[in-house]
Amino acid sequence: MPSGWPPFMREDPVSSLMERLPVVFPELQFAALDADVVVGFVHAASFGWDGDRSSLPDRGWDAIILQAFRDHDRGNEPTAVTLLEAAVRPDRRGEGLSNALLVGVRDRCRELGYGALFGPVRPTQKSLEPTMPMTEYIARMRSDGLPEDPWLRAHARLGAQIVGIASASMTIGGSLAQWRGWTGLPFDRSGDVIVSGALVPVHASVEHDHAVYVEPNVWMMHEL
Repeated sequence: MPSGWPPFMREDPVSSLMERLPVVFPELQFAALDADVVVGFVHAASFGWDGDRSSLPDRGWDAIILQAFRDHDRGNEPTAVTLLEAAVRPDRRGEGLSNALLVGVRDRCRELGYGALFGPVRPTQKSLEPTMPMTEYIARMRSDGLPEDPWLRAHARLGAQIVGIASASMTIGGSLAQWRGWTGLPFDRSGDVIVSGALVPVHASVEHDHAVYVEPNVWMMHEL
């Protein structure tokens, strides 16, 4: 099953650790099956949380996956779980599978004895408004009090709370030639570049022949 991430996100230097998740954290990898076909999945890892919400890193995804592997390698006791990636097959969206996956992951983490489930959540519709600050985006609520964004709303329906913004959750840099290959865009001028699937603009510099994408995510917490 393909990832729901745009291709350039796989160029995050830290993302290579994802390959080790089934070996190091096998009990925290989940799949939704229809017969023998995978229609959704969740990748997660455990880490040692100190109980202070303010200690969740501003470097969100990059920092928390590094912490998870560091805690494991050092033998630190894990107390919480972080979501790292979740996806539903495009032709099966709208069937409630994302909710079923979240419920299954949450219940399993509770059974395993963890006290909290976190996620540096990537709002699914933020890429439609890349120039809007994340603080403004997450403040949008429906009349029922739930977030306007569908993925934030799926978490909130299950009782999750927004506990912060990871303002530099993923950092992906490369030469302009690399970014042309990743996106098919010309990258021939300096300044902000709107890239399909990116939550914020990519910053390009022709003078220095590089471009950098710094993605913000939303820290959400499920108390278990």
